[in-house]
Amino acid sequence: MKKLAISLGDPSGISPEILVKSKNFLKENISIIYGSKKIIEKTAKDLNIDFPIKEIKSPDEADEKGIYLVNLYDKDFKAGKPDKGTGKASVIYLEHAVKDVLDKKADALITLPISKEYIMMSGFKYAGHTDYLAEISNSSEYSMVLMCEKLKVALITTHIPLKDVPENITKEKIISKTRLINGELKHKFKIKNPKIAILGLNPHAGDGGNIGTEEIEIIKPAVEKLRGEGIIITDPLSADTAFNRYEEFDIYIAMYHDQGLIPLKLLCFKKAVNITFGLPFIRTSPDHGTGFDIAGKGIADNSSFIEAVKVALKLS
Repeated sequence: MKKLAISLGDPSGISPEILVKSKNFLKENISIIYGSKKIIEKTAKDLNIDFPIKEIKSPDEADEKGIYLVNLYDKDFKAGKPDKGTGKASVIYLEHAVKDVLDKKADALITLPISKEYIMMSGFKYAGHTDYLAEISNSSEYSMVLMCEKLKVALITTHIPLKDVPENITKEKIISKTRLINGELKHKFKIKNPKIAILGLNPHAGDGGNIGTEEIEIIKPAVEKLRGEGIIITDPLSADTAFNRYEEFDIYIAMYHDQGLIPLKLLCFKKAVNITFGLPFIRTSPDHGTGFDIAGKGIADNSSFIEAVKVALKLS
């Protein structure tokens, strides 16, 4: 039986509701929540759901399937009212969960959504989960991947302004990330010879240099180098038609965030999962944000969280 470490994320968002609504699924595993007892109990009461949790100090105490809680920063947070305090709580939950995963006390990490604005307001120096997880685990190369049953998409650049994307795409970065992605598909997903589709940066993949030259000067040379190493990868594809061929490929590599994630979210509505390649442990998360606007209203959908847990169980 695998032990799953689940960081609550921002306690004023929809995460407490998602957890409580997932009771029947969580109790069939060893599910260890790192969060606030008060907010979880209040949420369960508001939803009229019996949510039995056993409070523990360490995952070592979780010896049979059920829902456990490492109670941290236990305050009366208000749904839909984020502030510096909820940002601080998000960080505390995450740090404790990651430590236990790194110490091999849990088999996988599932992170619920945090607010980049409020964690940084609380003094956290990272803009999100991924950069922190990479640094704390000494992972020099990593990649953000979104996936569902139909499709996997990896990103060369992630949460940066669109105007900064071209200068952050290099031949070396494409080569190193693609090597990592190819290896992770083989190792974690048991795909013997992954088929990789790589997207161009410009409309129509540059149209032979008439609409930009990044494909000719950066992406194509990287592709040729990778092919020389035996990696199966396409020439740069035009992003506006590439996803019509999703059944042909094991993964797409997109140059920037929205280029890859808009089609994925259209194809995988409510079922997409975020996974970080390159870490020394399994980390997944639901593919949505904190949902402050609907927090406390009882209408949050837990489908993506359930998928994130399923992927974590499968891969661990």
